[in-house]
Amino acid sequence: MIDRRGVLKGAAAAAALPLLGAATAADSLAAVAASKGLRFGSTVGGKNFEDPAYRALNVAQCGLIVPENAMKWVALRPDAKSFDFRAADAIVRWAVDNRMGVRGHTLLWHSPQWMPDWVTRHDYGAQPAREAARLLADHVGTVAARYAGVIDSFDVVNEAVDSDTGGLRETALSKAMGAENAIDLAFRTARQAAPGAQLVYNDYMSWQDDGGKHRDGVLRLLEALKKRGTPVDALGVQGHLGSKYSDTPTGLGSLDVRAWRRFLDDATGMGLDLLVTELDVHDNPLPADFAVRDKLVADHTRAYLDLMLSYPQLKTIMCWGLSDKYSWLQGLRPRPDGLPKRPLPFDADFAPKPMRDAIAAAIKAAAPR
Repeated sequence: MIDRRGVLKGAAAAAALPLLGAATAADSLAAVAASKGLRFGSTVGGKNFEDPAYRALNVAQCGLIVPENAMKWVALRPDAKSFDFRAADAIVRWAVDNRMGVRGHTLLWHSPQWMPDWVTRHDYGAQPAREAARLLADHVGTVAARYAGVIDSFDVVNEAVDSDTGGLRETALSKAMGAENAIDLAFRTARQAAPGAQLVYNDYMSWQDDGGKHRDGVLRLLEALKKRGTPVDALGVQGHLGSKYSDTPTGLGSLDVRAWRRFLDDATGMGLDLLVTELDVHDNPLPADFAVRDKLVADHTRAYLDLMLSYPQLKTIMCWGLSDKYSWLQGLRPRPDGLPKRPLPFDADFAPKPMRDAIAAAIKAAAPR
């Protein structure tokens, strides 16, 4: 049994934190967001969390943070019987100490590529559906209950829909018990363990014109969840903008704004709130010149946020990192020309970029929540 005593010192106080959090400067992104009834934040974890300057940047700009990897199965679960909360607890303690809110990510990443190897090797026995359900419920219930005093919004299920086909992905858990059953169980267990938290389905469907199958698949999933009475409260729109592939010659992609609005209309029409959870810009096809590239990234970000903020159901905007120095895109989606990517609102030296101003301007132009 997990010993929760003393793990989250100050959790009761954190539950009553003001929307603004630690960022008290009037021009911080958190303060600009708070003035409109919104929350702004970013992700921390791993190497960037070890950097005191990066931590300070988050404290200065954010009212909300999300652990980048520390709450994923691969970090928390060394094996089927054990939990390792050290990294996640350290981030949560730091956030509480700095009067920032915390989002949880993710209770179930429904993709085999990002689950621990032992989940596939696990012996599910003579009744595999029962064993998979036990394993999943134990994980979701333990994690959600541990942080329920601080975290008020969980990405319960992440990326369950295959973006190429629109169908549900399969994992070792879903092969044993069915994908729909696994997703339902994750949400129902999270509701029981953290009854006051917002429960989110999170995915990377986009406004590009080649994203129709992904959008349709997400809508089918959400419709089925609502029909079954599964307790899903919101749709997390990751907001990884720009070209999917390094060799795409079309700038930041060809967009279908009408289809994107139809998608958002359908989602909010189900009674779901919206969040932008992982905002950044994949800038590989853009020119090498930093000034030119930064302007294109900023303009694209502004257009996207103007559209998203036209929905009053959107109350949270999260970047997937604040500084280019620590963006996941630098290593996993490098530019063919070898130049550093510039996907985030602050550069590698933590200086603000036009994207930062674009985020602030979009929020200032939005209607209050």
